[in-house]
Amino acid sequence: MDRREFLKTSGALVVSFSLPPIEALAQAAAGKPALVPTELDSWIAVLPDGRVNAFFGKMDMGQGLDVAVAQIVAEELDVGFDKVDVLMGDTATSCNQGGASGSTGTSNGARLLRKAAAEARRVLLERAADKLGASAAQLKVEDGTVFAGGAKTTYAELVGGRYFQHQVQWNQQTGNPMDITVPAKPKQPADYKVVGKPLPRRDVAWKVYGTGEYVTDVRVPGMLHARVIRPPRAACSVRGVDETSIKGIRGARVVRKKDFVAVLAPREWDAVRAARQLKIDWHYDPKAFPAMDTLHEHIRAAKPVKREEPVKNGDVEAALKAPGVRIIEAEYEWPFQSHASMGPGCALADVKADRCTVWTGSQKPHFTRDGVAKLLDMPSEKVHAIWVPGPGSYGRNDAGDAALDAAFLSRAVGKPVRVQGMRADGTAWDPKGPAAVHRARAALDASGKVLAYDFMSKGFSRQHIATNESNPADSLVGQALGLTPKGNQLYGSPEESYGFENKRLAWETIAPLVVDGCSPLRTSHLRDPVGPDIHFGSEQFIDELARAAGVDPVEFRLRYLTNPRHQAVVKAAAEKAGWSSLAKGKGIAFADRNGTAVAVVAEVEVDRKSGRIWAKRFTVAHDCGLIINPLTLRQTIEGNVVQGVSRTLFEEVRFAPDAVASVDWASYPILEMPDAPEAIEIVLIDRPEIAPSGAGEPTIRVIPAAVANAFFSATGVRLRRAPLNPERVKAALAKA
Repeated sequence: MDRREFLKTSGALVVSFSLPPIEALAQAAAGKPALVPTELDSWIAVLPDGRVNAFFGKMDMGQGLDVAVAQIVAEELDVGFDKVDVLMGDTATSCNQGGASGSTGTSNGARLLRKAAAEARRVLLERAADKLGASAAQLKVEDGTVFAGGAKTTYAELVGGRYFQHQVQWNQQTGNPMDITVPAKPKQPADYKVVGKPLPRRDVAWKVYGTGEYVTDVRVPGMLHARVIRPPRAACSVRGVDETSIKGIRGARVVRKKDFVAVLAPREWDAVRAARQLKIDWHYDPKAFPAMDTLHEHIRAAKPVKREEPVKNGDVEAALKAPGVRIIEAEYEWPFQSHASMGPGCALADVKADRCTVWTGSQKPHFTRDGVAKLLDMPSEKVHAIWVPGPGSYGRNDAGDAALDAAFLSRAVGKPVRVQGMRADGTAWDPKGPAAVHRARAALDASGKVLAYDFMSKGFSRQHIATNESNPADSLVGQALGLTPKGNQLYGSPEESYGFENKRLAWETIAPLVVDGCSPLRTSHLRDPVGPDIHFGSEQFIDELARAAGVDPVEFRLRYLTNPRHQAVVKAAAEKAGWSSLAKGKGIAFADRNGTAVAVVAEVEVDRKSGRIWAKRFTVAHDCGLIINPLTLRQTIEGNVVQGVSRTLFEEVRFAPDAVASVDWASYPILEMPDAPEAIEIVLIDRPEIAPSGAGEPTIRVIPAAVANAFFSATGVRLRRAPLNPERVKAALAKA
C-alpha cells in the first residue's frame, strides 16, 4: 500500500493543488492526487489523530534539518512541534527537491513547506468556520484545536477522509514548479512561537544506543551479498576470470560484464572471501597520471578546457601596468581530497521485471532513482528509491556508485542484492574534491590603496561526474561497462564584496585525469564545493595585501567590504575574539556563501620542532538571516569548523602513477581528538526580516585561510600549499 492509499483509507486530510498537466487533474478528480510539486497533498497531511506528516524531498546529512522543518510546519499550522513528523527522501512520498545540496535545506526546501503549511491551515480554518458557524477571522487555533467562542473542533475532526480539490496558481514569472504561490499569508516573525527555539535533535538517542536503522542494516528476504572487485589500477581491462578459484566457497557466484566483475553469496563473509580469492587476469596498459609531486605544475601547464570571468570591473590589466604601482603576487595550491566517509558505500536493490526498489544512503535519492532507471532502461516512475541514513556524505561520495552497482547486479541474478564496499574501496575509489592552483595579483599605489585586483583559479572541474547517481555513465559501473562519461566543466570564484575599482575574478578548468575511460581520481562535490580552496587563496591574499599596505587585516577588510552584513560579521568576530594587531597566532578570514556571511578568527599554536599546528580556538560570527533553531545552527557551525580543520591540516589524496595510494585512515589521516579545537565560540546574528539562508557549508570555506593567516601571525612564514602538515611546516620554517 502506498502513502496515498494509506491516507485515503485512514481518513487523513489531504489538501491538494490541482494544476496541469491533465493527467494530474484526472487523478485528483478520481480522489487520488498525483505526486507533483503543485499539489499540497505532496507536502502536508493531517492524520486522524491530529498528527501531521510533512513530506520533505530532501534529507538530513546530520545537521538536524528535520527539526527545523518540523518547527516551520508546526509554526504555520499552529500545532505542537511534537506532533509533526518529517518524512524525508522517499521517492514514493516526496517530490524531488534536488536532494541535500548547496546548503539549501532551509532556504529552498523548507521555504516551500512553510507555504504549504500556511495554506493547509487556511483551508482548515475555512472548513472550521463552516462547521462552527463563525467567520474565519473569529477563529483561534491552539495546538490543532480551533475555537469559536464556546464552540470548538479539531483538525482531526475536520478531516473527513476527503481530498480537497483546491487549485492555486504557480509562479508564472520564474517558471519553477517548486515556486508556488498560495493565498495564505505565512506568519510574521513577531508572531513566532516555535521558530527560533533551541529544540534538540531527534536522532541522537537512536544513534547513540544503536536502536535505529542505517542503510547497512537493511535486509530483505532472499537477498544476496555482493562485493564489486575494482581494478588494481587505472587503465586495466579484464581478459579473463577463473570462476573455479572460488568453487570451495558455499553459494558464491560471479557476475561479469566487460570490465565489471562482482561476486555474490548468501552470506556476507562468503562474498568477502570470494572477492579476495577470485583470480582475475587483468590486462594493464601502462599509461600514467602525472607524478603526485608535479601535480600543480601539471595544472599550471595544462590547456584550459573552459574559462569564465564572473566578475570583471574596470580595466585590470591597465591598472596593473600603471606607472608607480607596486605589484603583489602569490599562488596557492590545493590537493585532491577524499570524502573519507565513516564507512564505505552501501545499497540494496530489488529489481523485478516491471519495477525496482532501491535502499540508498545517497544524499540525492531522487537522482538515484533516475540513474537506476536509466541503467535498467526502465521508466523512472517504476523505480522506488528509499533513503536510509548512511555513513555520511557532504557531497557526492560512493553512495551513488553502490546503488547503481546493486541495481545492475540484482537485474543480473534476479534476486535482491546488497552491495557494500570495503574501506579501501570507499577511500580509494570515491569521487574526489578537485585539486587546483589559485593565482592572485594586485596593484597598490604609494598610499597603499588597491588599484587593481586579479584572482584566478585553475584546476579540475568540481563536476567531472556532474550528476553521479542520475547518470550511470559517470559511475564506476558505467566506467567498467565502457559508457562515455558526461561530466561538466565548472569551478567557481570568491564570494565577497570587496569594492576594488578594477577587479577581475576568473576560473579555468582542465581535462580530467582519466586513463582509457577509467579513473580513481574522478572529481565531484565535496562539502562546500571548491569553497575552502578558493578562499584559502583569496583570503590569504587579502591578508597579504593588508600587510603590504601596512594596514591591520581587520581594518583592511572593513575598509573595502561594501556589504554592511559582511562588515558586521567581521566586526563581530574580531570583537568577540579580542582582536589585536599585536597579538601573535591569530588570523581572520571572511566569505559569503549564497547570502550567508561568515567571519572566523582562528588562534593557533605552532610546535616548531615537530611541525604540528594546533588550531586551538575559533571565534565564528555567522549571519544566515532568520534563525530557525539556534541550537542545531550552533552544532552545524561547530561541525563545519572541525571538518574544516581536518581538511586544512591533514587531508590529501596521495596517488601513484596509476592508482590512489590513500586507502585507509593511516594513508589518508583525518583530524582526531587530540588535534580538535579546545574552544569554538559562536556569535549568531539573527535577522528575522531576512529569509533564512544556508548553514551546512558556509563556515567551512573560511577555516583554511583563517588557520593559514594565524600561522603567519605566529611565525612570520606564509604557507600557500594545503594541507599545512608537519612536513610542510618544518620545511617552510627551515627556509625562513
